[in-house]
Amino acid sequence: MTRAPAPTVTVIGVSTPPPPQLPPAQDPFAPEPDPAPGPQSPLPYPTTSFPYPPQPPVAYGPPAGAYPGYGVDPVTGLPLSDKSKVAAGLLQLLPGFCLCLGGIGRLYAGHIGLGVAQLVASLVAWVAAVCGSWLFFPLIATAGAWLWFIIDGIVLLAGRPRDGYGRLLRS
Repeated sequence: MTRAPAPTVTVIGVSTPPPPQLPPAQDPFAPEPDPAPGPQSPLPYPTTSFPYPPQPPVAYGPPAGAYPGYGVDPVTGLPLSDKSKVAAGLLQLLPGFCLCLGGIGRLYAGHIGLGVAQLVASLVAWVAAVCGSWLFFPLIATAGAWLWFIIDGIVLLAGRPRDGYGRLLRS
């Protein structure tokens, strides 16, 4: 379709040039024309060009020597604590069993809140046992605290306890 040039309009003796010819409008939804034939990509799938070069493969696991002395958990690969599970369990179990004194193993493992709560429970149990030894309720409170310390010591020894930072205690 060819357009005819617009006529020149004369207004009171002044002549104006015709408006400029614009290129024909293109359809924005038309498919892209095929590229010129030439060397094709050897890859069977389309490739895209990124502004970054390809990255080298990533090695799995922590680098060698990342956790000196304490190692990593063989199941999860997470670092182990510098605290011992056996020491924490025995520090919880032996004073709790012999003296009704709990919280030492938890303080060692880094659980400050639970350790202080057990020490306060030890103090309350001792005061209840000494001052109210002739009453039944203080003896039950003392026996309950003693049982809590013993069970907590067994859990520290037999379970998979963690330290205050969330790392597994080493065996």
